[in-house]
Amino acid sequence: MAASAETLRVMQGSHPLDEYAVGALRVALAELDTSYELDVSRDQMTQTRMTEELRAGKLDVIWLASSQQAEDSLLPIRFPLLKGLLGYRICIINPNNQGKFSAVRTMEDLQVLTFGQGYGWPDVETLRSNNLKVVVTSKYENLFYMVEGGRFDGFPRGVLEPWVELRSREELGLTVDSNVLLIYRLPFYLFVSPDNPELAQEIHEGFERALSNGNFDRYFYGHEMIKSALERAKLQERKAVFHLNNPTLSKQTPLEREDYWFDIQAAE
Repeated sequence: MAASAETLRVMQGSHPLDEYAVGALRVALAELDTSYELDVSRDQMTQTRMTEELRAGKLDVIWLASSQQAEDSLLPIRFPLLKGLLGYRICIINPNNQGKFSAVRTMEDLQVLTFGQGYGWPDVETLRSNNLKVVVTSKYENLFYMVEGGRFDGFPRGVLEPWVELRSREELGLTVDSNVLLIYRLPFYLFVSPDNPELAQEIHEGFERALSNGNFDRYFYGHEMIKSALERAKLQERKAVFHLNNPTLSKQTPLEREDYWFDIQAAE
């Protein structure tokens, strides 16, 4: 790359979503006339710490599941990196509860079940606003032990998440429900500092070009994390599909752009 290339500092943790987000950013940058190179640090940071590093000018781009709170404090690039797939939720369950989930057909059936979530997660408000029963804990790791022990019936996860999480917790004997699918809009965006609107606009333009010429969808559907999740989740075979309202969604979410969002009919 030319010596005059501008450098963007990003932090890539160990979660597969981090590797995916860096790759998606590269797809957008490749469409631009300006030359950019990425300075990728590999470290483990909490979402709060990454936000602080961005605001302090130590990082140039981060990625988060969006909420009104995140969009109020940072500058979002309103292009959903995962085409909204993070809002397609399936449940980690104790295998003994598969019968309960298989019997679900109506919203009333769903409202009999209880769901586990982490304290402070925006999903808590989403689920409760749709009259679902939620059990909350402050520690993420506890959720797996609680669902195994029957403290709640299911632990809803984005379709990209459960198999990765269960692979490292095989001793618990948990599984993924095969019947229920919860769908709500949950964009996963890149964010930059509010002081850098020019960068946000330029990266957004890169994504628009990549979407228009097919390069973004080729990256999305060709990525191993996406392919594996869609193959395992079998979204089209699920009988109990519920579209939920997400009250934490920003009013500026580009819901009118159908080409931005995953279409369940595209799942094989």
